[in-house]
Amino acid sequence: MSRISRSGKVGFASAVGTTVEWYDFFIYGTAAGLVFNKLFFPQFDSLIGTLLSFVTFSAAFVARPIGGVLFGHFGDKIGRKSMLVLTLSIMGATTFAVGVLPSYQTIGIAAPIILVTLRFIQGLSLGGEYGGAVLMAVEHAPARRRGYYGSWVQMGVPAGLMLGNAVFLAFGAMSPEAFLSWGWRVPFLIGGVFVLFGLVVRLKLGESPNFERLKEDESVVKLPIAVVLRKYPKQVLLTGGAYLSIGVTFYLTTVFGLSYGAQQLGFSRNSMLMLVFLAMLLTFITLPLFGALSDRIGRRPVFAGGTVAMGALAFPWFWLLDTGSFLAAGIGYLAICTGFSAAFGPLAAFFAEAFETKIRYSGISFGYTIGTLASSALAPIIATWLLDRTGGYSAVAWYMIGTAVLSLVCTFALRETYASGLPDQVPAKESKTGKTETALAAD
Repeated sequence: MSRISRSGKVGFASAVGTTVEWYDFFIYGTAAGLVFNKLFFPQFDSLIGTLLSFVTFSAAFVARPIGGVLFGHFGDKIGRKSMLVLTLSIMGATTFAVGVLPSYQTIGIAAPIILVTLRFIQGLSLGGEYGGAVLMAVEHAPARRRGYYGSWVQMGVPAGLMLGNAVFLAFGAMSPEAFLSWGWRVPFLIGGVFVLFGLVVRLKLGESPNFERLKEDESVVKLPIAVVLRKYPKQVLLTGGAYLSIGVTFYLTTVFGLSYGAQQLGFSRNSMLMLVFLAMLLTFITLPLFGALSDRIGRRPVFAGGTVAMGALAFPWFWLLDTGSFLAAGIGYLAICTGFSAAFGPLAAFFAEAFETKIRYSGISFGYTIGTLASSALAPIIATWLLDRTGGYSAVAWYMIGTAVLSLVCTFALRETYASGLPDQVPAKESKTGKTETALAAD
């Protein structure tokens, strides 16, 4: 099998597994915006119930750095593939459990407590999954196409969200009473079937060649996270900071936006789901284009351009959404999600190239999940609170602009990496062709 075809196979398998993982993760966010306030927090008024349902949604982000450290540790010691299989299995089991969880009316206060616990476990799983999926794609890819193949993993995010929204749209067509009674559970139960498919695909993957060389040279470190914190604190903080605008923009448009459009502007539930679906379809198409562009002109210009666009489009997104017109709102969603795509496309390669092989799983997982905790976890809660306190969207838009500025500063503080090899720091081994293994990895 040629190098390019092997890269494509691994990239496809990583994208499929990540799609399943993010589907399971995102249907929770959709349910949090639509039904969880009524089912698990019915004793509170609408605003407080919505805030509490978003708090349960955010519990996963508190767990993600822990999962990043835990699975990153074993991913750097045992291997990338085994952690990917384990994290996907955990995500599938917890998603199915949410689908069969009794509501507050049935088991009382135990219902929201179990819900938060399951969401926390989901966060542990996703915190470890993302770094491994990125590394399988990037470490298998030719040096000049790491941005492109890394973006395949990123495509799993909009694909998972589209899949989740499509399922919710299908079951959302039923009566509100039936949907609230049992319809919302079906997407979670379907997630178990998707996980089986994802596991079959991932089990066929081979281990990362970079990690195999690491084991052969006995360069595996005992405590990867300690090395990360000692040698790479700058990279951890900068990758986390660079992610801020991505996390805020994404979760405001896909989670907060559902609640805002339906409760404040009079859009139907299905209209908001369709807007998000169309925006994610465009994102899915453009992610590999921006990933490939970063292979040609650099990670920082593409990443920074997307960050600037997300900040600049914050107010226009609200203006168009507030017209109440589906067409205008659609234009707003497509525009701001194009900016998101430009930043998110090269992210996998950009962040992976900041760390050496022996601690790369721990490094990218910890930096990325710290960024999600500071942005994605808080964005729907902060936006809901700001909207309630100010009575308008301006404060929320300024919040989006502020995070874009912070991300831009961190982006330019990171080293440009597209024209250099991965910082393996693994002794080169002579191959049968007379080239070193390290040289082969950069071909």
